[in-house]
Amino acid sequence: MSDGTAAMGKKGRKRVHIRCRRCGRHSFHRRKGYCAACGFGRSKRLRSYNWVRKKKNRT
Repeated sequence: MSDGTAAMGKKGRKRVHIRCRRCGRHSFHRRKGYCAACGFGRSKRLRSYNWVRKKKNRT
């Protein structure tokens, strides 16, 4: 009876993300081995999507 709700509160103590070597942000997942911000470790190209940047209002 030790793996219940009380044990769930102790899960947020480890450092999951460390500083990325390519972009410098704290987004490199240690266990997965890639950066959530720039995609380092998963692809050679820099991770970029159109939905990340806010669209300019041209009216």
